Amino acid sequence: MESEDNEMDEVEKVMQSMSFEFFGSGKHKIEMEELLATKDAIFLDVRSAPEVESIQLRLEHHIRVLWIPMDEIPARLNEIPRDKTIGAFCSAGTRSTMAYMYLRSKGYDNVRIAPSNYDAITSLLLPGKLFKHLDKSKPA
Repeated sequence: MESEDNEMDEVEKVMQSMSFEFFGSGKHKIEMEELLATKDAIFLDVRSAPEVESIQLRLEHHIRVLWIPMDEIPARLNEIPRDKTIGAFCSAGTRSTMAYMYLRSKGYDNVRIAPSNYDAITSLLLPGKLFKHLDKSKPA
């Protein structure tokens, strides 16, 4: 019971920090281009197995993808690094927002909500953009 009270206190603290200024400054979100450009960032895919089986997002040339379905995050929390920028993603925004709140309540300060649509990702993977990214990644 006391553990649940402490968790509720942490959720309440996170919610109380979410002022107009917080949302107005965009501190809760990150654009895909910025996330992909962030060194050592993690793309946290919280979609369900059927969704991932239908559309898998590997992004291996851009960012490390960590797939943990929303309902498994509490049991697998130790797999999510605390020292990296985390971009939470789902296809509609609800689960990524819930993951964001949960991780913030667990002390993750560098978690953000990634755009919740496939277009935000695929538009950055067009051949010209991918070629430029790969060309920049080559050692000089």
